[in-house]
Formats: sequence, C-alpha cells, structure tokens
Amino acid sequence: MFDFSEPYKIDLEGYMNRHFSYNVPLVQFAKLTGRSLSTFKRDFEKIFHATPEKWLQKKRLDMAHYLISQKNRKPTDVYLEVGFENLSHFSTAFKKEFGVNASFV
Repeated sequence: MFDFSEPYKIDLEGYMNRHFSYNVPLVQFAKLTGRSLSTFKRDFEKIFHATPEKWLQKKRLDMAHYLISQKNRKPTDVYLEVGFENLSHFSTAFKKEFGVNASFV
C-alpha cells in the first residue's frame, strides 16, 4: 500500500543509456536524476559496475565506432555528437580504446 521508494529519483540506468551523449558535468547528470553527486556516483557504480567517467567514455567511443564503421560517418562529424569536447581528445581516446585511428576504421 505504501511506496517507500524515493519519488524524486528517476531510473538512472534508463536515463543514462538515453542521454550519455550529452556533454554535461556529472553534477548536472546527478541533478537531472534527482540525486546528489555522491549518491549519483554510488548508485551509478552499483548499476553499471564502473565509474561514471569511465562508463561515459566507453559508451561514447562505442557509439562513435558504430557511426564511423557502420554508418560511414567521419570522425570530424561524430565527435561532438557523441559527447566529446574536442577532436584531439576524441582521437587519442579512440586510438587507445580500439588500437587504430578513427579515420582508418
């Protein structure tokens, strides 16, 4: 009869899977999901078994890899779309993750 769940907290897993490409600070993600930053990080690690920073980067790189390799998009066209701030950081992270330059995929 009583619902003791916290009503202001939204589904973190669903929210992050839909909005991972938004380039906003973690504190903003925390607010948008109805959590303090520390609660956000704690809940995040329970759900995803990774830190938010590592998970976001991996998710963004995977999406970029898909767009480049399957949709024939150029790295210069996708890095902002998937949530990276600059092309240099994107290129370095992509090569580290996949072992090849994004332009050679």
